[in-house]
Formats: sequence, C-alpha cells, structure tokens
Amino acid sequence: MGNEAIALGALRAGVAVVTGYPGTPSTEILETIVREVQARNSGPRPYIEWSVNEKAALEAAAGAACAGARALVTMKQVGLNVASDPLMSLNYLGVAGGLVLAVADDPGPISSQNEQDTRRFAAFAKLAVFDPSSPEEAYLMIADAFACSERYGRPVILRPTTRVCHSYASVELQADLPRQAPAGFDRAGGRWVIFPSLAYRNHLQIEQDLERMAEDFSSCRYSQVSGSGPLGIAAGGVSWAYLQEILGEQSAACKLLKAATVPFPASLALNFLQGLEEVLVVEELDPVIEQELIYLCGLHRLPARIRGKRSGDMPRAGENSFPLIEPVIRAFLRRAAAPEAGPALPLPPALPVRPPVLCAGCPHRGSFLAVKEAVREAAGGRKAVYSGDIGCYTLGNAPPLDMVDTCLCMGAGITMAQGINRIEPDTLNFAFIGDSTFFHTGLPGVINAVFNRADMIIVILDNRTTAMTGNQVHPGIGRTVMGAASEPISIPGLLLAAGVKEIVQANPFDFAGAKQAAAGLLSKRGVRALIFEGPCIAVDKTGGRRGRWAVQDDGCSACGVCVKKTGCPALSLAPDGKARIDAALCTGCGLCGAFCAWGAIAAQAEEEG
Repeated sequence: MGNEAIALGALRAGVAVVTGYPGTPSTEILETIVREVQARNSGPRPYIEWSVNEKAALEAAAGAACAGARALVTMKQVGLNVASDPLMSLNYLGVAGGLVLAVADDPGPISSQNEQDTRRFAAFAKLAVFDPSSPEEAYLMIADAFACSERYGRPVILRPTTRVCHSYASVELQADLPRQAPAGFDRAGGRWVIFPSLAYRNHLQIEQDLERMAEDFSSCRYSQVSGSGPLGIAAGGVSWAYLQEILGEQSAACKLLKAATVPFPASLALNFLQGLEEVLVVEELDPVIEQELIYLCGLHRLPARIRGKRSGDMPRAGENSFPLIEPVIRAFLRRAAAPEAGPALPLPPALPVRPPVLCAGCPHRGSFLAVKEAVREAAGGRKAVYSGDIGCYTLGNAPPLDMVDTCLCMGAGITMAQGINRIEPDTLNFAFIGDSTFFHTGLPGVINAVFNRADMIIVILDNRTTAMTGNQVHPGIGRTVMGAASEPISIPGLLLAAGVKEIVQANPFDFAGAKQAAAGLLSKRGVRALIFEGPCIAVDKTGGRRGRWAVQDDGCSACGVCVKKTGCPALSLAPDGKARIDAALCTGCGLCGAFCAWGAIAAQAEEEG
C-alpha cells in the first residue's frame, strides 16, 4: 500500500523520530513503521509516538530535527491546520536534521470535512512539496524529501492523496541509505529563538532558497517533459498515473509535462510550453499547475492557451478518476485530429449507495438515544441544540438519531455550543465529543466555558479508543503505540481540575441508567459534564453486552419502533412488518429491547462450544 511504501521509504532514509496524529488517509504510515520496528531483531529503532494532536506532534519532531535527527510527522490535510502555528514559524527558524511532514490530502472528500489542497498551504508557508503519483514513487520520494530538507535546512512536505495512500503496487525495496548519528542539540548562538530581527533575515533567505529549489526541481527525477506536437497535457500526483494509463502507447501523440513539486519547476515548464498551441492540465484539487502555466505564458508572452479547472474543462472539486478524465483527454486530443489513444476501456457498473452508519453495538447509539429521550421526557419542552465534533459519533447526525446539529473541526463542538448559548441563553446546549478528540483539542474549550461562565452540558463519549481512524491509542488508554505502559490520563480528573463541578458518569449499555443520568443534568446550570463510558465494539465485544438478541414473532406487534428509534444495522423489518434481528450482526447490546413496549425482544442463551 502507498502508506506502507512511505513508511518503508522513511525507514530506509534513517528516520530517527516519528510522530503524528491518526487521520484518514494518512494513518497507516505510522502504524507500518511501528509494525516494522517491532519485527526487527537488531538495528536502529526510531522513537515513535501517537501525539495528542498534530501541533504537539510537529513540535516534538521539530525538537528532534533541531538536534540533528531525521524526523517524520504524519497527518491529514485538516491536521495541517492544527500544526500550522508552529509550522509557519519553523520554516523561518529552520532545522538541523531533515524534517518531513507527510500530509495526506483527501480529494472527494472521502473522509474529511474539506478538500484542502496542501500545495496551496505550502506556497503560503513558503515550503517545498513532493507530490508522488504512485506508491513506487512515494517510496523513493520521501528519502529525497529528507535530503532536500537537510540541504536547505527547512521542513519539507510529502503530499500523497487518497489513491496514492491506499492503492497497492509492487515496490522494489532498496538498501538503506548511509546515515550518521544525530550531532545533538547545539545552542548555536541563539539561532533557535525566533526573534523578529532573525525572522526578517531568514525571510530574505527563504525567498532566495525558493528560487534555488525551483531550479533544482526542474532537473529532478520526478518532473519531466516528453513527447511532441502542438498540444500538451500537464499533470501531477495520481492524475499523472491516470494519464499514463489512458494514453498507453500513444503517449507521444502530444507533449507531456509531469510537475511533481512545489516550488513549481518553471524552467522545465518553459521548455514544455515552447511551440504549443493548447495545454490541458489534469490535477487534484486546486488549479496550482494550471495557474503556474498561465503565469509563465503571460510573463514570457507565449501563445499557448491553458485549459483546465479555470476554463471549465476539468471539474473544480472532487477526486479525479480514470472514468472522469478519460473522455476529457480523448476529446482534447481529437481537436488536433490526433490518433485515438487506444480503445476506451469498459467501465464497471455503479456500486449501490451505502451511507455510513454507527456499527451494531456501538455505545454511541445508546448515548445519543439516552440524551434524546431524556430531553423529550424531562426537558419540559425546552429547545435543545446538539453540537457535534469529529469522530465516529458524527454519524449521529443521520436519521433516526438526528443528534448532531453542528460539526466544524476537532474540538469545536464545545466552543460552538458556548457561542449558541450566548445568543439563546434559554436553550439546552449539548456538546458531544469523543475521548480522543477531547484530548486532542477539547480541553481548551472546557476551560474557556468554565472561565466565561457558560451554561452547557458537555457529553464525552468515552469508548476507550480512537475509533474513527482504526482504534489507535490515546492518553486515556494507559499504553503507548509501542505497547509500553503509561500513566492513563483521567478525563474526570481533567474536568475537575478545569473547574467543572458537576460530573456524572454513565454506562450507555444500561439505557435506563444512562437516560436517568442525562435527565438529572437538564435542570441544572453552569458547565456540567456527562461521561458515557462504553467500549467500542471493535475493541471489546463483551463490555456491557448480554449475548445475542432475537424477536419473538408471537409477541411482535409490527409497530417498527425498535427500527425507527435506533437505526441499528442489525435490525430490519420483514415483509409482514415484524422486526428481525440479524444474528451475524447483533452484538447483544440490548438497546432495541429498551424500546420494545411489547417485550418481544429478548436475549438468547449463548450456545456452548
């Protein structure tokens, strides 16, 4: 897999410190490094950690890089926003060892709240970017990214997109690169202290370095010009792989530019533009290559017309794919009566739409329903607003739960609820947040709420893992990513230390008790917290669960309430309207039984053996 190739490439390059925060599609990079290091019987063993958030991850890696080590930080594109504060200044400060940020972009978006293009961010931050087009290239690129970082003394970004991260290829592994031990931290006369005067001098140097990088990248092995003719196609990242597949043996039918870096390889691009009438640009997500070519045409008075996202020839949003860009490329080539680039490949049938849903047995379903039913029964008709956050529990927005009214970014649910409270002081304001997200960026919002005397209920959904990205550890688990024991951080303890006086803990698998716990907080004022503690079904299939459940046909009234209330994927309605429980999906949480007024749903004895 592409992420595995990146991990193996980092180990080959001699990475000494690896930090990160899990986020799809980047997560497997760090996990692969853990697996590979644990399998080794000898040789260097880099330090590896899942950090509390991306800011902490980058700052820890920056410290290692300032001490001369090669360090890698992994995150997704929205995680880069969290890391942006130290990153913007770190480029001015510089590093002694190589520092690479593997920032996985998510065109689509498939599992993110935006389609942010890291190339744009890098241009703003004045950073170099390597944009791999395949797992094979990503394996080689990360070593060159480390070398570039060390040559210029600045952090560098590797930007794989989802299809590079999660596609598979055969990669020929190469010998480890020679590495020297880190020299250690050198105070170096205060060079690591970012005073304004130093920032000014370093800004001038950054601008000079960007020009040198652009020249270097014009002759690097990842960017290239090939073919000939009056038409040209420029591409980068995974779009280059699609282009090669579409053109096949007809790749000489037009002139091709592969642009794989930021700063843009301007000298190489000028060579490409010579003699061209039209150019089609294929890239994800923003028109970065397209605008660079437009700029060069204007600066050098070249006649080539540049087509792409800005001209409407390519879509402005979403992920590129073979079936999306193939007809555009073929139509572009036909304009010059170029030969057909091979026969069109048959497309597979469209897959059925399957919206995501909370797993059967997920504790969050019981948590949401406990609050929902408590408000319905005990709030006296008061309006309630449910602010959500980033995690599995964001799926609580879908019917029939309908329990997520806002979702902005990690940790924002707690603070957005405070803002709503200032405009609607009589509204019941709930903020749902998961345990990992609470450690990531939730705690500052709690402190802000207590300090500014907000009136809200913070609902912490503690399922003992970072579930959305594959069940990674977090500070509340009591175990590091390498399996070492650590002191678990108490969520109730943190809340108490932050000044939250009213803290209630409940088990979401005890629906009656959970509903009572929620109801008890409705009439109170100030910042109070409700912690639902129930393990994720992927981590613990026994906690709070009581065998398998089944519907007794003679007792079922076909009212459908169990299905309509819970939305559990293990529940369905038979043609006669009676409820059915899929034994293969049922985990025995018993939530459906809590909503059956007829007593027709009951636990079944576990079969022995």
